[in-house]
Amino acid sequence: MRRVTLFVNGTSKNGKVVAVYGTLSDLLSVASNKLGIKASSLYNGKGGLIDDIALIRDDDVLYVSEGDPFIDPQNEARVTTDPHGAHTDWLTLNIGGRLFTTTRSTLVSKEPESMLAHMFRDKDVWGNKQDKHGAYLIDRSPEYFEPILNYLRHGQLIINEGINIRGVLEEARFFGIEQLAEQLEVAIKNSQPPDDHSPISRKEFVRFLLATPTKSELRCQGLNFSRADLSRLDLRYINFKMANLSRCNLTHANLCCSNLERADLSGSNLDGANLQGVKMLCSNAEGASLKGCNFEDPSGLKANLEGANLKGVDMEGSQMTGINLRVATLKNAKLKNCNLRGATLAGTDLENCDLSGCDLQEANLRGSNVKGAIFEEMLTPLHMSQSVR
Repeated sequence: MRRVTLFVNGTSKNGKVVAVYGTLSDLLSVASNKLGIKASSLYNGKGGLIDDIALIRDDDVLYVSEGDPFIDPQNEARVTTDPHGAHTDWLTLNIGGRLFTTTRSTLVSKEPESMLAHMFRDKDVWGNKQDKHGAYLIDRSPEYFEPILNYLRHGQLIINEGINIRGVLEEARFFGIEQLAEQLEVAIKNSQPPDDHSPISRKEFVRFLLATPTKSELRCQGLNFSRADLSRLDLRYINFKMANLSRCNLTHANLCCSNLERADLSGSNLDGANLQGVKMLCSNAEGASLKGCNFEDPSGLKANLEGANLKGVDMEGSQMTGINLRVATLKNAKLKNCNLRGATLAGTDLENCDLSGCDLQEANLRGSNVKGAIFEEMLTPLHMSQSVR
């Protein structure tokens, strides 16, 4: 009975001694079972293909292949060990068709828990596929793998210009290199432009206005116009909902039918502004100046300031016929000589409000707070039916 020693093609370790009997197919079947591969061909130590079982002699050393060409085990790099026990033999990786030559120590030492370290810490444990030149095949992007390999070599993250850092991050996550992935995430975050909350200037806004038809609603929702000079501009139909217009100069601006709902107008100057049909629901105009403003639309479209904060505003001499100020706060406000005919002031806080010389004919003050309010020199008498407290 003959016996032979079988090794996986290209290796000289973990061999199996088996008895030779029957046909060549029988021997290949035994080799498959013993070595855990799908054996299809046998080579002798010199690379000769064995196609007849009669050619096999007792105590021959044979190399079993799954169909790939013969790989001389004598060319396999000698494995050495550094003082810490890490492998330092050289190997070649075929990453997406591009070859990278490095040492086993590079792949396993820096990130010992990564997938790369597990793949190459011990030879042939993962059954890594190799090309005909013996390079390990890995189907990933070589462009993004190169910065990762350099990181494993010297520990520094260096990405050449033109390489997408997000691609490198995805490769780092794929190979399980957690420390590098964290560095890349920080680098991506730092590369993002900071949130720009700086106020928009008059010059910038004029450009927007010139490019927009007068009857189109320009969307400026939530934008920051703090302290901007928007005086005398045509701002009709613009959506300023929740915008920051605090301390803006809006004198003589045309805000007809603009939406200022929940906008911040605190401390702004709107003297002489056209506010016909304006929507200012729940807006904050505390301390603003609205002297001589026109809220009265001849077509009957009423301005809506319901629930607005108008504490301390100066609206002297404004035309506010039919205006809706329901449940608004006008505490300490100055409304001298205002036209408030038919205005809705139900539930409005008018505490300490100066209403001297106002026209309140047919105005609805039911439920309003008029404590300390001044009603001197009224143009029309104020009936008790208009106010219940």
